[in-house]
Amino acid sequence: MALWLKRRRELSTLRTEESRARCRLTIIIVCCVLIILALLIVGLYFTIRTVNSKFFFCSGSLRFISIEKACNGKADCADGEDEIACVSKLRTKETYPVRLMGDRLVLQVFINKTGWKTVCADNWRTKHTRLTCQQLGYTVSPRSTRVPVKSLLFNPQNAFATVSNDSSNSGIQSFLSVSDTCFSGSVVALSCSDCGEVVGEDRIIGGEDTTIGHWPWQVSLQWDHQHKCGGALLSTRWIISAAHCFTSQTRELSRWTIVLGQTQLTASRGVSVKMIVIHKDYSRLSNDFDIAMLKLTWPVKIGDSILPVCLPPHQLSVKEKLVVTGWGLLKEKGEMPSVLQKASVPLINRSECSKPSVYGSAFTPRMLCAGFLTGKRDACQGDSGGPLVYLSSRWQLLGIVSWGVGCAREGKPGVYTDVTQLLDWIYTIMKRHPMR
Repeated sequence: MALWLKRRRELSTLRTEESRARCRLTIIIVCCVLIILALLIVGLYFTIRTVNSKFFFCSGSLRFISIEKACNGKADCADGEDEIACVSKLRTKETYPVRLMGDRLVLQVFINKTGWKTVCADNWRTKHTRLTCQQLGYTVSPRSTRVPVKSLLFNPQNAFATVSNDSSNSGIQSFLSVSDTCFSGSVVALSCSDCGEVVGEDRIIGGEDTTIGHWPWQVSLQWDHQHKCGGALLSTRWIISAAHCFTSQTRELSRWTIVLGQTQLTASRGVSVKMIVIHKDYSRLSNDFDIAMLKLTWPVKIGDSILPVCLPPHQLSVKEKLVVTGWGLLKEKGEMPSVLQKASVPLINRSECSKPSVYGSAFTPRMLCAGFLTGKRDACQGDSGGPLVYLSSRWQLLGIVSWGVGCAREGKPGVYTDVTQLLDWIYTIMKRHPMR
């Protein structure tokens, strides 16, 4: 009996050991399968990225073409799909008929080719405020206030426009007629968007670390998920940046994403781009008209780390220093920072920047200079397209990082696209492609 029990225990132990061995073998096989699957997925991912970086897939004809042939102005796919989702160009010579003037954002309208008229507050209603803000491309928080004519820094010269009819047309101009007097003694000032909120803080060379919460309009434009340029959020659907970010190799929309609300440029899922429009007069040789607008595929949710910057009014009086932000190189031919950088830079007089010893005739009316003639602080590679902002009652976008000779070199300050000179173009883009 004892022998039988002993043999039974030995058999039970043997079976337990065999069961454990089978479990270990199963675990090893499962782990190997998972590792192989992971390697296949990673390999497939990098294979797809490599293929996408060199070829464009024509889904209609099921064939690949060289990536250089996509967005080259010639249909290489059978149905022309390689030329559909590309950067487009637009030039406008027309004067946009609605504008805001000065630090107080006084409304002016261009009527019947008689010139600009300051809109009187007589008979002005909420619906007129909403309609005008929509005409300027905004649908969020339209507000109006009354400003006494006597307090204006500019003289309306008895050239007013007054609400005189109940039009069914879409433009605010159709509601207005020219008047020599403004009986209420007040004119209309508009605020069309929750933008540029002050949050308590005042590639970049000579700058310092900052957080996106202080500059929540700053975005990263990423090509194949790699930071390429900076940009600024104008509304829930529109980004503004520099035209030179979109070369012949980077004009396919599907490979661009916009990353918002991030202090550090980690691997974040961005928002896809529905449309990119660059100024048709942009020149790669002169860097003139260096401006681009990007429409997002869907609207972003506004919050503490995502907030639009305000567009500037016409005839803005800049008195204090400006701030430039971005993830560009910390020095010429240097490294990119791990977190967002900011630097305060003064505006440089146009006559100074136009001197032959600085930029001479290369400095056009669509540009402005900011920085130090002694060097010190400047934007650099990777900051392109990013915002140069000015604090009035709110942060306003004065410039777009454009070009310069080197980074922070003596006698060669940063050159920015002057946003105030291109407001007509910006408003035209937003009007032609409304936020829906």
